[in-house]
Amino acid sequence: SANTEKMVYIGGMAAGFTLKAGGVQIIGLCEVMTDDGVCSPALQNGIKVGDKIIKVNGVKIETIAELNEILNKCKEKTTELDIVRNNETIHLQISPVKDKISNSYKIGVLAKDNISGIGTITYIEKDTHNFGALGHSVVGEDKKELSISNGTVFECNIIGVSKGIRGRAGELHGMFLSDTNFGVADKLCECGIFGKINEMPALQDLSEVLADSSDAKPGVAHIYSTVNGVCPEKYQIEIVKIDRFNHDNKDYVIKITDEKLLDLTGGIVQGMSGSPIIQEGKMVGAITHVFLNDPTRGYAINIETMLKQS
Repeated sequence: SANTEKMVYIGGMAAGFTLKAGGVQIIGLCEVMTDDGVCSPALQNGIKVGDKIIKVNGVKIETIAELNEILNKCKEKTTELDIVRNNETIHLQISPVKDKISNSYKIGVLAKDNISGIGTITYIEKDTHNFGALGHSVVGEDKKELSISNGTVFECNIIGVSKGIRGRAGELHGMFLSDTNFGVADKLCECGIFGKINEMPALQDLSEVLADSSDAKPGVAHIYSTVNGVCPEKYQIEIVKIDRFNHDNKDYVIKITDEKLLDLTGGIVQGMSGSPIIQEGKMVGAITHVFLNDPTRGYAINIETMLKQS
C-alpha cells in the first residue's frame, strides 16, 4: 500500500556489529584446576551450552566482568543463578571453586557477552535516518529473536575475501574502524538488524530510491555491495524467482551474474547479506542467504518486510 512506500538512501556499505547479548552467554564448559584436583561446577550443576546467565544472587548482570566480580565476592558460598534457556528462566544453585592458577573463583564456563559480525547496510530511511541491515554470524542458529541493548555499528574496511565454493560459504574479512561508529542498533530479528545512524558518512553522496517491491519481476537487477575497502559497488544479478511474502523470508531466489563479482568472491559470501537489490530504479529487497551447493545463487528478503521492523 502507498503508505509503506518510503524514500531511502541506497546502502551497500559494510558494517561491523557488536551487539550486547543482554547477559552472559555460555559457549562452552570447562574444568577448573583447584588445590583438590579438577572439577567443573557448571557441568555438575546442570549448566548447558547456549544458556544465558542474566542474574547472580538476584543482581542483573550484562558482562563477564560483572559475573566474575560477584563470584569473587561469594567465594565458595552457594550462589543463585538465573539462567535463560529456550525462552524460560531457570534458577540454579552453584558453588564457585578457587582456581589455583589465577587465585580467583570460577564456575567452569567459557562465555561471551556480545555478539559480533559483519554485514551490509541495506537502506537508510531518508526522513528518520533509521537503518536496516543484515549480518551473518549474528542471529543464533535457533533463529530466535535476540533482545539486544545498545549495539554499536562500526564502519568496516573489507581487507580480504575467502571465496565461496560448492559446499562451503565464503566470507568477507573486515576490520572494524572503531573510531567511526556510525550508529546504534536496538533490534535484531530474523529480518535483520535495525537502528539509527548517528553520523552517516556524507548522506548527500548516497543515491535515493523508492523502496517498493510491488513491481519486482524475474529478470535483471543490481546489488550494491562492498567486497573491498569501504566503497559500495554496483553489480549485476538476476532475479530468478519470486515467492512473495514467503514465511521464511525467502521472497526471491537470485543469481549473481556479474563476472567481476564472481571473480572476486565466487558469488554470495558471508558479510554480503543485507546488500540491497535495485530493479528499475526501486529498492525491492536485500540478500539474505547463499545456496551452499551453488554460491552464485541465494535468497533475498522483501524490502517491505524489513521496513516494517525499523
